[in-house]
Amino acid sequence: MINIILAENHHTVRNTLKNLLEKDADLKIVADTAFGNELLNLLKTGCIADILLVNINKIDIEGLSLIKLIKQQYPHLSIIMLSVIDNEEFIIAFFKEGISAYLFKDIEPLELKFAIKHVHSGQRYICSEFSLSLLDKFTRLSKQEKDKNLKHNFSSREIEILRLIADGFTNQEISNKLFISKRTIEGYRQNLIQKTKVKNTAALVKYAFLNGILNEQRSSL
Repeated sequence: MINIILAENHHTVRNTLKNLLEKDADLKIVADTAFGNELLNLLKTGCIADILLVNINKIDIEGLSLIKLIKQQYPHLSIIMLSVIDNEEFIIAFFKEGISAYLFKDIEPLELKFAIKHVHSGQRYICSEFSLSLLDKFTRLSKQEKDKNLKHNFSSREIEILRLIADGFTNQEISNKLFISKRTIEGYRQNLIQKTKVKNTAALVKYAFLNGILNEQRSSL
């Protein structure tokens, strides 16, 4: 049996959630209350539960502080957030304060029950709708990076030389490192300047950093 405290400020919504969850034989609402001082007072009475299911409908710094306080005083209590907010920074902030799951308020009943049981097993959870939204975002960012690389069309050797130029090495020093002639290095440098349509080497390095070219290559090394 998973014991749940339900914290929701709207009485009607609270009853709806309570009736929904108690249809599952594995779930039990041991207490329901408003989110805020009423919840804190309930916890102080020694009410024992496995999960605190909280509904927050607006970006609220006080709500974030309250979650932090609850996790500090009742570390055994797993917290699941229900909300209509899809702000990434807001969601991340709550996970940093110790919540175990973040769910959109219109989540399907089956997924809600699954999330509760998943959290009870010691795992964290983000609702599928938000997960798919993040996946779409990362896919778009990945495509943008790919398009950017195709636009510049730098070879691996050009990137290697560009990285050494950014590190301050002279043509002769790069030549010694890569075992190719100084004249060839000079040719690469000039080709890079022409490709990026900048005026000089300093502008070339600045262009590479501003466009994430060197950053991406360093992260993959």
